[in-house]
Amino acid sequence: MLKKYLQKTGALVLASMLALLVLGMSACNNSSQDASTNSNANDVAAANEETAVPMDSPLPEISIPDPSKVTREIIIGTMVTEDILPMWVAESESMFADHGIKARVETFQSAQELSLAVASGSVDFAMTDPMVSASLAQSGTKITLHWVTLGATAEQGRFGIMANPESGVKTLADLAGKPIGVGSNTILEYVMDKLLEEAGVPQDKIVVEELKKIPVRYEMMTSNQVPAAALPGSLLALGEATGMVLVADDTKGANLSQSVMIARDDFTNTEEGATALAIVRAIWDEAVAAINKNPAQYRSLLIEKALSAMPPAVQESYPVSTYPEAAKPTNAMIDPVLDWMLEKGYLNEPLSYNQMTGKFGVAIVY
Repeated sequence: MLKKYLQKTGALVLASMLALLVLGMSACNNSSQDASTNSNANDVAAANEETAVPMDSPLPEISIPDPSKVTREIIIGTMVTEDILPMWVAESESMFADHGIKARVETFQSAQELSLAVASGSVDFAMTDPMVSASLAQSGTKITLHWVTLGATAEQGRFGIMANPESGVKTLADLAGKPIGVGSNTILEYVMDKLLEEAGVPQDKIVVEELKKIPVRYEMMTSNQVPAAALPGSLLALGEATGMVLVADDTKGANLSQSVMIARDDFTNTEEGATALAIVRAIWDEAVAAINKNPAQYRSLLIEKALSAMPPAVQESYPVSTYPEAAKPTNAMIDPVLDWMLEKGYLNEPLSYNQMTGKFGVAIVY
């Protein structure tokens, strides 16, 4: 019945549905103020820094600063994706107000739009990926990766490669020499490359068809205009429900993909920004605890915010993820991404990452 429903809906309607689901995983960066005028801000910021905490552990508990120092509404930018569910929970359950601040989640329809919002300071925090973060840093926007929002383990979050059954593709090896729809310099391209690499597909046999718009990519795969496509979890679920072939995903084996919460340093280096950071991080952990205790309780909110265009059968079967408490991304997570970006030519020069501070720097090459 679901397959007939989608066929009757037609390509135009499906396109409009999918447009709401774009997960925009493509690549989307002033100076500190005088210490004498920023001593209070630096005191708060210093309280938030990790010093000797294992990188796989949550950040240490800290005292929450006075929320009256946050005098304006805090904007958290994101794509329409399940990765930001804890912040939607915080909105719906008045956690921001309970902690004495005004904040809201603002969604963007493309990763490029979100990147511009970060670079211009239109958002205070942003949920994005390591590729976008590194690109922002190299372009001159000073940012910090404050915590992993999804992907602390391989089971959290899902990306993969799907094929049309008429393509004859059933395994990763079958993709050698066949076009795969994907967007360049995105988390999906990274996962695609790593899955194919692990399967032993030679680099010169990986054929990429540049399709930046994920809804178009999905439709071209379902109509067999391209044999396979790299897709986010929501569209993998839709494809599985309509007879497409899941070739592979990243929920088993090496932990390939993460999303991260970032903020501009020129915001968090102020007293207001440092206070907002501490409060938003505490709220994140509070919302995570609520979701992880009873994921099913938040299915309706996830459907409303991220899966509203999905057919009911997919909405009701789509798993509600568990989420990690706030902890900075590790070098084991970020370094392979930076190496890949440099090899692909997406970075102009090598970048380094410091897992203690969450900051990028220019790598020293010996």
